[in-house]
Amino acid sequence: MRYLSISLMIMALLAAGCATDTGPKETAGTLLGAAGGALIGSQIGGGTGTLVAVGVGTFAGALLGREIGRSLDQTDQLMLERNAQQSLEYSRVNETTAWNNPDSGHYGSTTPTRTYQTAEGRYCREYTQKVNVGGEEQEAYGTACRQPDGTWEIVK
Repeated sequence: MRYLSISLMIMALLAAGCATDTGPKETAGTLLGAAGGALIGSQIGGGTGTLVAVGVGTFAGALLGREIGRSLDQTDQLMLERNAQQSLEYSRVNETTAWNNPDSGHYGSTTPTRTYQTAEGRYCREYTQKVNVGGEEQEAYGTACRQPDGTWEIVK
């Protein structure tokens, strides 16, 4: 299992290095996505199914991470994160808050869609995020729960 994970990470690194015009953000996104995908895949199934899930997770994570790394710079990511934290903390359900980076031209928004408390007493919020990069809008859905320090942690 460990050798397969290492092999898959090496393949992701080679794929990132072989791509033309690969910048540091894109390479980092590819590698981080591959690692995250492998980790998620390792939690699925058992025996041979786990190995397949790790392989698929590594590949899918690498592709997704590469696209995110290609499109959002560090300032965009910081603005997205700040907007999400503010929206999850202060916005009412279905109230949209927006961010905009005038330097890159990228922008987006966060909209809490449901608030609830878990059986363990943890406060959570479901939300929608939209990001527009180069005129192309991407939409994502997730759930975040409040941590003891008051920040919101994405849980799915």
